[in-house]
Amino acid sequence: MSRRAVYTGSFDPVTLGHLNVIERSARLVDELIVGIGINIEKQSLFTADERVRLIERSTSHLTNIVVKQFNGLAVRFVRECNARVIVRGVRSLSDIEAEFTMTLANRKLDAEVETVFLMADEEFTHVSSSLIKQITPLAEDEELARFVPKCIIGDIRAKISGISR
Repeated sequence: MSRRAVYTGSFDPVTLGHLNVIERSARLVDELIVGIGINIEKQSLFTADERVRLIERSTSHLTNIVVKQFNGLAVRFVRECNARVIVRGVRSLSDIEAEFTMTLANRKLDAEVETVFLMADEEFTHVSSSLIKQITPLAEDEELARFVPKCIIGDIRAKISGISR
């Protein structure tokens, strides 16, 4: 039996913190599915298709990653992927509190799906997709590269400059 896990999130855009969790998770399993959740109530910077491409480009050095989109419950998506493990990245105590609540709900929905938490490396604990959206208009590329993969900086700049016009 292969070890397969699913790391879910919105990844709008993918950050170095996300990439850190993806790389570390990929070392623990035979296959890691990165599940891009689609939340119709949330205004996204990138479309789901664009987020798939950004993550695929950012993880091209990893051979055991598959990127997919999903609607609905993450725990249901995990089962549809024939997996039993959800990976969640946490940065702070407030993340842990929210993730704890979600883990309890997921257990009620499917007791056979386990949640594994990976703490973001210390250098990424402050990085969020919201922060990226705020600092992009003000930061130089080398500054932005401290927060997001270099290969997607142009995509982020193009999106944000298109919005601010």
